[in-house]
Amino acid sequence: MPSYVLKLGGSLIDTAREFMCALITLAEEEEAGFLVLPGGGPFADLIRDIVAQEGLSEEAAHWMAVLAMEQYAYFLADGIGAQLTCSLRLPEKGEVTLLLPYRALTEEDLCPEHSWDYTSDSIALLVAARLGIPLIKVTDVDGVLIGGEVAEELAACQLLDKESCIDQGTIRLLLGELSGMRVWVLNGSDPAAFAQAFRSGKGGTFINGEKLSPSDQPMGRFIQ
Repeated sequence: MPSYVLKLGGSLIDTAREFMCALITLAEEEEAGFLVLPGGGPFADLIRDIVAQEGLSEEAAHWMAVLAMEQYAYFLADGIGAQLTCSLRLPEKGEVTLLLPYRALTEEDLCPEHSWDYTSDSIALLVAARLGIPLIKVTDVDGVLIGGEVAEELAACQLLDKESCIDQGTIRLLLGELSGMRVWVLNGSDPAAFAQAFRSGKGGTFINGEKLSPSDQPMGRFIQ
């Protein structure tokens, strides 16, 4: 089994540590390595509230939100034996590590834009790209809904400028510089069902990157 970046959404906070325990077992059984990128969850929501009330700059809000991800990482690690790391490194076979992203990103800022379009989803994709491994986004829904049904597979352009369970920064990256990547969206509410989907490679939604022509490129400020 290869290694993976696994983005664990804040929407799962009520069952997240149960999921982490199951993930540790899954990693050992399948000899897979997981670098877990924590979402922001209620910690990032607090930043959004502060921004709305105080009118902070996007730059300040971005780094405060990255620190909120670290708070979630400590919550996830508490009492379950998962290792915390500040380094962007490949996890070893059977290993589950939780990334503390603030130090890693202040040493090398991977984000092309500091805004609410580029949240922990985008950071997870950029980390996966840097390490050359797949990304699994774990959330509280079964996948991306199209017409009220979960789509098994989508092109990234189908989600451009549309509200879904994945941020717009990720979609822009999949339509641009990271067009060779894909994101697998899976439900983590039931750890046993997640493990079954992971083992079979089926379930959820695969979002595929694609290179658009210059005239069709999505709008957005990209630092080259």
